[in-house]
Amino acid sequence: MPAAKATSERIPIYCALCVSRCGAIATIEDGRFVRLDPDPSHPTGQALCAKGRAGPELVYHPGRLEFPLLRTRPKGDPEPGWKRIGWDEALSITASRLRQLATESGPESVAFSLVSPSTSASDDSMAWVERLTRTFGSPNLVVAMELCGWGRHFATTFTFGAPVPGRYLPDLEHAGCILFWGYNPNHARLAHATATIAAQKRGARLVVVDPRRTEPARRADAWLRVRPGTDGALALGIAGVMIERGWFDEPFVREWTNGPLLVRSDTGRLLTGADLEGGDPGSFVAWDRTSDRPVLYDPRCVRYETGAVDLALFGEHTLETPKGSVHCQTAFELAAARCRAYSPERVEAITGVPRGEVERAARLLWEARPLAYYAWSGVEMQTSSTQIARAIAQLSVLTGSFDARGGNVLFPSVPSPAVGTEVPPRPEHSAVGLGVADRPLGPARWGFATTDELYRAILERRPYAVRGLVGFGSNLLLSHGDVPRGREALRALDFYVHADLFMNPTAELADLVLPVASGFEREALKLGFEVSPEAQSLVQLRRPVAAPPGEARSDTELVFGLAVALGLGEHFWNGDVDAAYRHQLGPSGLSLEWLREHPAGARVALETRYRKFAEEAGGIPRGFDTPTRKIELYSETLLAHGHPPLPEYQEPLVGPVSRPDLAERYPLVLTCTKHTLFCETQHRALPSLRRKAMDPEVELHPAAAAERGIATGDWVRIETPDGSVRARARLNDTLQPDVVSGQHGWWQPCPEVGAPGYDPFGPDGANFNLLIGNAAIDPISGSVPHRAYLCEIRRIQEVVAAASRRA
Repeated sequence: MPAAKATSERIPIYCALCVSRCGAIATIEDGRFVRLDPDPSHPTGQALCAKGRAGPELVYHPGRLEFPLLRTRPKGDPEPGWKRIGWDEALSITASRLRQLATESGPESVAFSLVSPSTSASDDSMAWVERLTRTFGSPNLVVAMELCGWGRHFATTFTFGAPVPGRYLPDLEHAGCILFWGYNPNHARLAHATATIAAQKRGARLVVVDPRRTEPARRADAWLRVRPGTDGALALGIAGVMIERGWFDEPFVREWTNGPLLVRSDTGRLLTGADLEGGDPGSFVAWDRTSDRPVLYDPRCVRYETGAVDLALFGEHTLETPKGSVHCQTAFELAAARCRAYSPERVEAITGVPRGEVERAARLLWEARPLAYYAWSGVEMQTSSTQIARAIAQLSVLTGSFDARGGNVLFPSVPSPAVGTEVPPRPEHSAVGLGVADRPLGPARWGFATTDELYRAILERRPYAVRGLVGFGSNLLLSHGDVPRGREALRALDFYVHADLFMNPTAELADLVLPVASGFEREALKLGFEVSPEAQSLVQLRRPVAAPPGEARSDTELVFGLAVALGLGEHFWNGDVDAAYRHQLGPSGLSLEWLREHPAGARVALETRYRKFAEEAGGIPRGFDTPTRKIELYSETLLAHGHPPLPEYQEPLVGPVSRPDLAERYPLVLTCTKHTLFCETQHRALPSLRRKAMDPEVELHPAAAAERGIATGDWVRIETPDGSVRARARLNDTLQPDVVSGQHGWWQPCPEVGAPGYDPFGPDGANFNLLIGNAAIDPISGSVPHRAYLCEIRRIQEVVAAASRRA
């Protein structure tokens, strides 16, 4: 009898493992997923990273969770006594416990957590998790916003009234100059990396700000090797050079920023019409140079008084008011003075960037514009992340590139309802989110909680008790700082349910663990791929290319099932995920059935419009979603809450200048970087990846290593005021001599290649976040300084055998 003919199928999908969402082709042989390759026909498919190619290993890894597991022994017991149960029982237990907590302590007593969609496949389900959080009535979603997203999505709303560059993405296809600040797309978003190379080939210039000489830095026209944490001074210094030399778009700044508005020297507030005799209290005041008099600006119609076309950007003026003389300066005068205070010489002294490079970068940003920029977690994990984000945004403003072709553009979107937020609002008297009292302008303002606030609410019951947690893949104890406190908090929860692919150190503290299907084993709908107009036009229903292990389910199925069990099914189409997808697709006119039959997806005709802020409706320009309807170089919102209204430089709170007492014992500046082979705390158990990175590493300059008797490959101890961990030394002569760079996420063993695991909670382990506490955080966002801390490095004479965990 002849052997059965082998079958092979190639299916167009996209890799869901990180924010890049790279277009890919999955090869299926005899029903088994065996290979993943880039799909050049896809707008994000020009390349594929190693972790994407390792997709089959992730799918078939023997350590995957397969069934719901219920804890049968106390959390302090070294043996949890996991008991396999069915899904019906798991959802019933979860719903019952959550309803009980909500009845006893209010729905705010239950928090929800989600692994960052930037570094995982959680983008598939984030909107549905947010919808579940809202319909349950909790104001607390923990999604690492303070670490990965604050600067891109929310800090710059105080400037633009919109997420820049989080949603106003760099138009790399048309940019004249590209600025990457604390961002390495080769490791974080391959679609940006390939687009940048293409842009450089056509003549675009590239400026990279990074303590390490990354791949983009090697190709850059200017690489600014900044001391970690001093980015704000560098941004202000570059802006100062641009303003001093007239390298800024004066008409744009005059017309579309609040730079011309007068600021009272006595209060720091913007001068209003109410301050003048008979003026409109809803208006602000500027100075017209032609008529040499004050003129009113009405934000309601985004217009100055008729004939006021020559507004002063610089200058001081004394105005007579019913209450006496008031001295004022223009907001731009104040901003310029702040920037000029950071001369290239001063910037060099603070940051280590040579003064000539500061001036050269300023010239490049101006002469090669339009400027497209992207800043990421390198500047978000800082004690002054908000000020840094606003200082960098100021550079884009000066070039006049905002929402212009080749600048940062809000690309068009396929029409679709915002399913995460379209549910009914919470009751009027429901509790506010964690953090609102301490940081009213921070993540809680948008419904997100930080782990610092979560841990306080669990352990100290402030501002109220959080007793339950529903976790979707968020390995908090390996991805956030203040690990001992976090571990104590998770142990103290009345009920904790965790959904994930693998049992990890955070999941081990749960009462119930649920198995999740990977992105290769589940269907997902994506409307637009963000990075370009072409990418935004694509709608794709990703097909599963393998069966999930055991009884694992997708996060989306889990959310819908839990919603029904909680009695919230009316908001989740009674558990029918297909009906929900049809709801999402409704405005686009696309059919779910058609997309299932055409896995490459459909293109929707979209029109890219630029300078949308200038578009008029009824004779009124759209303007910006800020109090003045202008780009706010000067923010009264921040001022009203006790924060600087202008971007300003603040030394890292745990740094050599602010803490000389600590610097004596910890003379090195510690930062960390994303590992290109792994999705944060995931995938170190995959053999093909682990072979290329057997052990955690810390990079240090050869001079610092020689001073400490350290050679390449030596085991060393990284020590900070908060803790110590181990890593292997790697020498890097492109670092500043006093800067070292570590890696986070190490815990998993990989027995197939003889690679050990690491104790996530002890000094002989390699959990980078044991080194970072939550005492010194950004006062607005609560951002934690994973990227700028103090440390010392010491050579370990002997490696303790007990350090290997689960070898």
